[in-house]
This record gives sequence, structure tokens and C-alpha cells, in this order.
Amino acid sequence: MSLAENTLSDCLQNEFNQETLQFSRLETLAMVSAINQADGTVAGAIQTVLPAIAEAVDAIAERLKQGGRLFYAGAGTSGRLAVLDSAECPPTFGTAPEMVQSIIAGGQEAMLKAVENIEDSTQAAIDELIKRGLCEKDVVVGIAASGRTPFTLAAIDYANQLGALTVAITTRGRGLISEVARFAIAPDVGPEVLSGSTRMKSGTAQKMILGMLSTCVMGRLGRIHTNLMVDVVASNIKLLRRAERIVGEVCMIDTQTAANLLKQVDYHPRRAILMHELNINAQQATDIVSQHPHTALDDMLKTKQS
Repeated sequence: MSLAENTLSDCLQNEFNQETLQFSRLETLAMVSAINQADGTVAGAIQTVLPAIAEAVDAIAERLKQGGRLFYAGAGTSGRLAVLDSAECPPTFGTAPEMVQSIIAGGQEAMLKAVENIEDSTQAAIDELIKRGLCEKDVVVGIAASGRTPFTLAAIDYANQLGALTVAITTRGRGLISEVARFAIAPDVGPEVLSGSTRMKSGTAQKMILGMLSTCVMGRLGRIHTNLMVDVVASNIKLLRRAERIVGEVCMIDTQTAANLLKQVDYHPRRAILMHELNINAQQATDIVSQHPHTALDDMLKTKQS
């Protein structure tokens, strides 16, 4: 048996959960309780790798400040969670769709149904990164529960060849991908209640880590003020009201006054806040934001204090 086959055999053996061997025979309440108890351990596992997450956040933010882009790459559940997180960045943080992208094995079709065989394709990952013009300024985050998915490994390998920053996210401790990437985030959530079903605890861990990465990176890029989404895209009634509350809270004004300001800047909270706090017009506020896309609102408002 080859080294690769031995590694795969060991990984598969580690997937079996000896504590849930009677799972299918449990009463329903006991079933859901077992899953809930297992899920409760995920945050603790992630807590052990918070320094690694913070280090990756700072490195990613520096690349993006220099005009780089962030690519997530994964297959199956990992890829779907990557798509979810990247899709939320433009409406939440007002980023261009190109800044945070996802590459899922099997493409758009794999979002709605399993395309399991494609995760073994190394060329598919490389072709997609070539298509999107990956370069040395960019970042590739590879996500794989076990750390051995060929599609994801290929994405990291290709990114390394170009000099792009690479980050590996695994959830059963360090895997092959952890040894290849520049930064490794590798909590061990333990075997799943349903052995091998990494959509469960591993998926929860990946969702939590990706949420940390994107939110904290955007914080380092100045797209959060205190705990407010000052660059939120107000695309529906709920978000229109949220934008009004954000401006009202920061500027300490009533919602109607906030709405009047927002109407002048296409309901962009940061620009409305600058108008009020610096006593400037809509065009001036727009120019400031355009010229300083990664400057925190606190720093933009320092001219008022001086």
C-alpha cells in the first residue's frame, strides 16, 4: 500500500465515531440530543486556533489593501459554504463582487446537487483560477475537512506557484493541505455523529471560521464602524430601515433626518455620516470614500475633531 493510500486509510478510520454506534436505534429525542451535544464542542475546538485565524486575517487584509482579491476554493459542503460566505460580502460590506470570490468543484451545478466525482479533478481548479486571472497579489483559501481533497490541494499548489498568499482550513486537525499552504487553520472537531458526514460538525466549524475571516478582514479594511455595517447595500425595505438606524445612531439624529441624508447618497450610510459629521455635501462625501476605500470611518472623521 502506498503512502497516499495509507494516509487515506488512516483518515477514514478516524472518521468512525465510537460514541454513536447505536445512533439509529435511539429514541428521537436522544438522537437530536446527541447531535446537539456534539455541535456544542465545535466552538471550543475553534477557540484553540484563534491565533492562527487572527494571523491569517491580518495577512489577507494586507493583500486586499494592495488591490488583491480573496478566493475561496472547496468541494462539496466546503465549496457550498465558500459560495455562501463570498456571496454575502457585497451586500454586507459594500464590496465589489470581484473582491471575494468562490470556486466550487463542479461549478454552479454543484450548489444544488452533489457532483462528488469532480472533487478528484486537479485540473478543474487550476483552469478556474486561470480563467479568473489569479496573480501574486491575490489570496486563495482552500477549505477541506480532511485536508486531502485533490481539487482544493491543486488550487493551493497553483496559487503557491504564482506567489499568491495561501491559507488552508481543515477541521480534523492538520491535513496534507496544511503542509502546503502558507497559513494553516486546523481545529479538530472530532468524528461526526454520523461517521464521515462532514456537513455536520465540520461544516459548522467551516461556517464559523469563514464568518470570522471575512468579517474581521472587512473590519481591518475599514468597512465596519464599531459594530455597524456602515457600507451595507440598502437593497430592500428592511435594509433601508437598517441604514437609517445606522446613520441615526452614529450621528445621534432622528431617523427622518437620517433618511433625508441617505437619499442624497443612494442610501450609503458611510457617505451620509460624513455629510452630517463633516458638514459637507454629497459629492464631497462620495469623493472622500472613493479616494480612501480602506480607511476606517473613525479616521475619516478626525478632520472634524481637528
